[in-house]
Order: sequence, then C-alpha cells, then structure tokens
Amino acid sequence: MEGLGVEAPEVRLPHELDGIDGLIIPGGESTTIAQLIDIYDFRPALRQKTEDGMPVWGTCAGMIVLAGRLTDHRPEPLGLMDIVVTRNAFGRQVDSFETDLDITGLSGTPFRAVFIRAPAVNEIGSGVSVLASLEDGRPVAVQQERLLATSFHPELTDDSRVHELFVRIVEDAA
Repeated sequence: MEGLGVEAPEVRLPHELDGIDGLIIPGGESTTIAQLIDIYDFRPALRQKTEDGMPVWGTCAGMIVLAGRLTDHRPEPLGLMDIVVTRNAFGRQVDSFETDLDITGLSGTPFRAVFIRAPAVNEIGSGVSVLASLEDGRPVAVQQERLLATSFHPELTDDSRVHELFVRIVEDAA
C-alpha cells in the first residue's frame, strides 16, 4: 500500500480503527486471527465500522474471517460477507499453486494469483459479486458493497492492481 502512496498503519487495538479509511485483514492463520480479534475485543468495533461503511479487504485467511459462515466448525468468522467459505479448499501447503485470473475491475493482462492453503467460496448471497473464478467455477475473488475478499495472496506478486482496486473502493467510500 505504501508503494502506492497510501499510508498503511498497523491496527492492533480496536481504538486504532478510528482515523483509518479502510482495513486489510491479511493472510496467515485464520484461527489465530479470530482468536486475537476476540482477545482484543475487536468484533463489536469491526462490525460497527463496516456498518458505518468502512471498506475491508480480507486476503486468504482474511476471507475466512470476513465470511458469513464456514463449512468448518472453527474459527468463528465475523459474519460480515454473505459468503460460505471452506478453509484449505485446495489442499495442504504442498498443494499450493499459481494461476492466471481475469479479475473484474482490473485492466490489462490476467493477474498471476498465488494460492497457499487457500480458502474457496462455496456459496454467495444475492448482494455478492464474483470478481474472479477458477476454471472449475469456484469463486476466488468476491465483493459485497465495500467488502472485498480474495482467496489468493496479491501481496506476494509485484502486480499492484488488486491493491489499486481496494484503494479505489476506499476512495469511493470517502
């Protein structure tokens, strides 16, 4: 984000949500992220900020955290997006892969997406747009109003177009 000229402070406590225009929930371990959200009592503040229109982008584990429901029994997602998500939908770490995706909202060549123990969207609600799917039809990038979720890790490439897409979402919300 900073490479795009966007200030990107780390948010570690709920009060740090004040004064930011958008939030990225990164990849990592979704169970740990959800536990930290609960330990630091982020759920009420995140829900309020998104209800007030703050854009949020969840990438990989962040997609899991944003989901309305999971096919697994843990972790408890925030329930912000009307999607049902399966964790580790493509297999274990050794099953990680890269593929080219045509993503709605991105111009130019297909985006080279990196999938590492990635989730997939199993069901979408009526207010959710699919921005990209794999060849088998599974959605891997979705948007619901000001919420964006990607199964893959755009930050692991030199291509900033998905980040630019989120910046546009944040700018449109301002």
